[in-house]
Amino acid sequence: MTIRFLRLLACQLLLLFACAQAQAADGVEITRAHIEATEDGYRLDARYAFDLSQDLEHAISRGVALYFTTEIELTRPRWWWYDEKAVTSRQTLRISYNELHRQYNVAVVGSVQQPFQTLDEALANVRRPGRWQIAPKGALKPGEVYNVTVRMFMDRQLLLKPLQVNALNDAGWQLSSNKKTFLYKAE
Repeated sequence: MTIRFLRLLACQLLLLFACAQAQAADGVEITRAHIEATEDGYRLDARYAFDLSQDLEHAISRGVALYFTTEIELTRPRWWWYDEKAVTSRQTLRISYNELHRQYNVAVVGSVQQPFQTLDEALANVRRPGRWQIAPKGALKPGEVYNVTVRMFMDRQLLLKPLQVNALNDAGWQLSSNKKTFLYKAE
């Protein structure tokens, strides 16, 4: 009786561990998030690790544009009131495939797009985006410590309307990171 119970318990634990590993592999991992002070303002230097599911690769090869959004929020803690939201910013990258030219395109939404020959090259640009300005120089108080929260996800709201229904119900179309938090002392 106890050997059977232990075997059953071991099988359930293995199944639970396998499900947790599969779920973790489907998400986005923020491998680097760092704020840099420059002459014109504050920039986010971020790196991500993720793989597209077969459904997403198939969709891109059929001409469906996918959108990846990074959100960042800087708050200043206050003991007498709610935390002050100093900066809230977001940037969206679009990746698409042009069958006529047989090339992948990556662009910051509303900007010029860059062509790439392979999907891996295009995804490398999404995983390592350029440093983008999150706030002008005077937005943060020098010497103050801010709580920073960064998140990256595939923005399903920007998909074509018929695909949004499918994307909401299909786990292969859900790609996002956990929130990464760290402290930043303004310069």
